[in-house]
Amino acid sequence: MQRALAIAPSILAADFARFGEEVRAIDAGGADWVHVDVMDGHFVPNISFGPQVVRAIRPHTKKVLDVHLMIAPADPYLAEFAAAGADIITVHAEAGPHLHRSLQAIRALGKKAGVSLNPGTPESAIDYVLDLVDLVLVMSVNPGFGGQAFIPSALDKVARIKAMIGDRPIDLEVDGGVTADNAGALAKAGANALVAGSAVFKGGESAYAGNIAAIRSAAERARGELV
Repeated sequence: MQRALAIAPSILAADFARFGEEVRAIDAGGADWVHVDVMDGHFVPNISFGPQVVRAIRPHTKKVLDVHLMIAPADPYLAEFAAAGADIITVHAEAGPHLHRSLQAIRALGKKAGVSLNPGTPESAIDYVLDLVDLVLVMSVNPGFGGQAFIPSALDKVARIKAMIGDRPIDLEVDGGVTADNAGALAKAGANALVAGSAVFKGGESAYAGNIAAIRSAAERARGELV
């Protein structure tokens, strides 16, 4: 049985001066999840948000807050992001020596645990933690900045990870350069959660619903849910 499709706009592409309004707009526009890219200027070459931003946007939506920690170390901050209102907390396989422990810690906080892989990291890195995760996030760009071009080899990687997951109840997410043009191929490869920044937020608030719908319909068609 297919996992439910989730379109997760990344607020990294939103207007930072209007976060509350932007989150409400993508919620009303049909987003399933709200993706929050947390960057530390150390693990990745950019600085973005902290737990305070998660706490600030939490009252503006009842949708899933999908918090992607591109930080190292991650463990000292897990409890704070959980308390701020994150529903899913994803850590990078490359961000620390004790991935198993990090995932245990997220679950102990009552949150869904995700693991992310950079483009250069093989899927074998998560072989021994699959039974501890609720989500696998495949990076289809090198993390750190929005607006990058999709790396085509991510498609085969998604398909291999989908095979690894088997019948486990794990969401398979892709982040980086996702558009309506490649959403179908990603869904066909096995991804059910699609993070999109520029592709959702382009054109201003009046365009958000249409942008989300275009990504959704391309994915649904590939999944056989739309004729």
